[in-house]
Amino acid sequence: MGTDKLLVSLAGQPNCGKSTVFNALTGAKQHVANYPGVTVDKMVGWYHCNGTRVEVVDLPGTYSMTSYSPEERVSRDFILHENPSVVINTMDASNLKRCLYLTFQLLEMEIPVILNLNMMDVAKSRGMAIDRAALSRQLGIPVVATSMKQGRGKKELIDAVQAVGNRKAPQTPVRVDYKEMESYLRDIRDLLKSGTDFEDVYPIRWMAIKLMEGDEEVRRLIREKVSRAEELLARVTLIREKFETDLEETAEMYVAQCRYMAAEAVCKPCLTMPATAKRPLSDKIDNVVCHKFLGPAVMVGVIWLLYYLSIVQGYNLTNYTWPWLAKIRNLAAAAMPDPGFIDIPLIRAFTLWLVDSVNALLNYIPIFFILFALIAMLEDSGYMPRMAFIMDRLFNRFGLHGQSTLPMVLGGIYVGGCAVPGVMSCRGIPDERSRLTTIFIIPMLNCLAKVPLYVLLINIYFAEHKAMAMFFISTISLLMVLPVSKLLTMTILRNKETAPFVMEMPPYHMPTIRGVLGRAIERVWMFIRKITTIVVALAVVIFILLQFPGISRESIDNYNVGKDKAIANFREKIADTSYEQALEGKNLMAMILFWESYKNKKVLTRGPEAGKVLKEKFKARNPVFFTIAQPGKDKVAKKVNRAFKKLVKARKKILREMRKERIDQSFLGRLGKAIVPATQWAGFNWRVNVALLSAFAAKESSVATLGALYEQDDAGESLENRMAKGEEGFTPLHALALMMFMVLYPPCLATSIAVKLLSGSVKWMMFSMTYQMLLGIIVSTLIFTGGSILGLTGLQAMVAFYGLALTITIIMGFIKPKSEHA
Repeated sequence: MGTDKLLVSLAGQPNCGKSTVFNALTGAKQHVANYPGVTVDKMVGWYHCNGTRVEVVDLPGTYSMTSYSPEERVSRDFILHENPSVVINTMDASNLKRCLYLTFQLLEMEIPVILNLNMMDVAKSRGMAIDRAALSRQLGIPVVATSMKQGRGKKELIDAVQAVGNRKAPQTPVRVDYKEMESYLRDIRDLLKSGTDFEDVYPIRWMAIKLMEGDEEVRRLIREKVSRAEELLARVTLIREKFETDLEETAEMYVAQCRYMAAEAVCKPCLTMPATAKRPLSDKIDNVVCHKFLGPAVMVGVIWLLYYLSIVQGYNLTNYTWPWLAKIRNLAAAAMPDPGFIDIPLIRAFTLWLVDSVNALLNYIPIFFILFALIAMLEDSGYMPRMAFIMDRLFNRFGLHGQSTLPMVLGGIYVGGCAVPGVMSCRGIPDERSRLTTIFIIPMLNCLAKVPLYVLLINIYFAEHKAMAMFFISTISLLMVLPVSKLLTMTILRNKETAPFVMEMPPYHMPTIRGVLGRAIERVWMFIRKITTIVVALAVVIFILLQFPGISRESIDNYNVGKDKAIANFREKIADTSYEQALEGKNLMAMILFWESYKNKKVLTRGPEAGKVLKEKFKARNPVFFTIAQPGKDKVAKKVNRAFKKLVKARKKILREMRKERIDQSFLGRLGKAIVPATQWAGFNWRVNVALLSAFAAKESSVATLGALYEQDDAGESLENRMAKGEEGFTPLHALALMMFMVLYPPCLATSIAVKLLSGSVKWMMFSMTYQMLLGIIVSTLIFTGGSILGLTGLQAMVAFYGLALTITIIMGFIKPKSEHA
């Protein structure tokens, strides 16, 4: 009987070409979602065949159907609860025996299965021959051979889906013989049949096997659905223990051995290997790539290239994308009420604040696109598992995963990374505990936005030891994140799901342009769609904290006096000129807006021809204003131009002073003063507090805020000089404490949003902000107060703290946490 709709799921081990099969079947008709309660991607697509809509779900790559990791659990739960019409078990044909381990588990779940022998081109290149008809008879299910990268086998696979989905191809799947365990499995089946009503919902034999394996998810399911669950589970435990006592072997190991023996028996009549085994090219490459000494060197080169192309060249590309974002800002500004000389309408300030906040995130798009494309290339080529293999031994000592390497490099393991792409790239870490740990430590690395504050303080307080200070600040973050990651995995994350480390070295493949670009575009679009909704809400909160309650009436009166004085001086200088009448009344403000608009668009204009077009455009808009802005050889216009520039400069000074006072009097400024009793032990005064609080929006804001707080007395005076004069009591010890707080500073706005997206929880986002804030205060207090008590100079404290951090890191590396699993 036919149907107008089929639900098909793709299941397979990692690196079997499953994503290529999915893309070949669905084309552009696909989207990304998340499985409920986890951050695992859910790829869904569809195609039509003979009037039937076939919905295809690409399940996460998994080696088994246990419940060790979120990927394994969601794959299993989808098959059990969504009842797909067909499961396409895609496997690497060149690794038939190993891949059958997952096939047997799928068949035990009693669902219609099609075995898809993908990557047949690789198998043939190795001299392997597979008798598909014999394999189909052995397994009792249809077998379809494909090489999807070459576009072969797609029609045959679609036809098989139609036949199995419409029940035109009945199946009699093979059953793994668990030999001595079979009697114990029958006892558990009898318990389940008599004590539960699972037989109508779940495969009873499969549940019995899972209970013999000690599967916690199946035990949890029984506790939820059965009234006398503990009694039933106790009897199951006795059966399991009796088996292990009788055979002197763990049930899990025995099940695995039986499956591998079954795979050997199935393959024997179906698989022909070459008479003289030819060593695969992948193995030859691995001699270098995975070499004890050459492997890390190659990895450093690959990571450097990845970093250079995504971060460095990505930032260079923003020179081309930023003008478009700036045009969006100009359009928003044009739609808002015009500003006065010193009066900025609140709706204008608020709108431009939101646009600037969103633009700051959208500016990452070139970086993300290159980053996601390169990651897709590393995944498709097969190098990503090699990278994880090389680093896993070291990182595992600190609760991290080999695949934490890439996010940490992108986040700034030395200097100059960016926490946002670092956090976003944590998606590929399969171990939930390691994934969360990596997400939480990425913001502590040296992102590029922290560097301006480091340079500012080093130039002022460590000028004679710049090289040493930069080495310290460039490497101390790594000595902080490793012990912190170990503590996180031993405490708050100790009960999070972890999985046995399974490392497979798949053969190398040439990535396809379609696959790489498709995934890069999909991930970038998901970033844009999700992140812009959250940033608006947070930007509103920060705007309120910075803008309100505002400047006092008395101060506004004083600023108005300054405004009137500046305008009067300007009018006095242009009196009796031919331009005096053109700048009377509202025309003066119109000229200022004309001037700002011209300057803004001139900055975005590239090339002499475009500059010429821009001049003609503004000249046509208002010839008089344009002559003042571009006086040429007109002596009178030059005189007016000089006077006008001084007026604009005076206006900017008043606006800067107003902004400074607004920050001082704002809720955020008051908060900065209110927390002085807590931060004084770290050496922070209220100005430093305000700078650090404002840095939550973006780390660069710390230096920008300090620039507003330390008033400029002389034109062109550097911030270094202004801060040195404004903070006479500030010492190198103060500066060291401040730099260390910036190292441990909570994630900025964009990174916080990325943490929320990748962790799937606002709770974890708040935790990442809170624990780093507390850690930063503790470390800064230790340095400043401890250094003061011991009479240390800033340089001495730097050396002492570095030695302490290095010692703690080494000790933490040798601590072995208690295993949660028996």
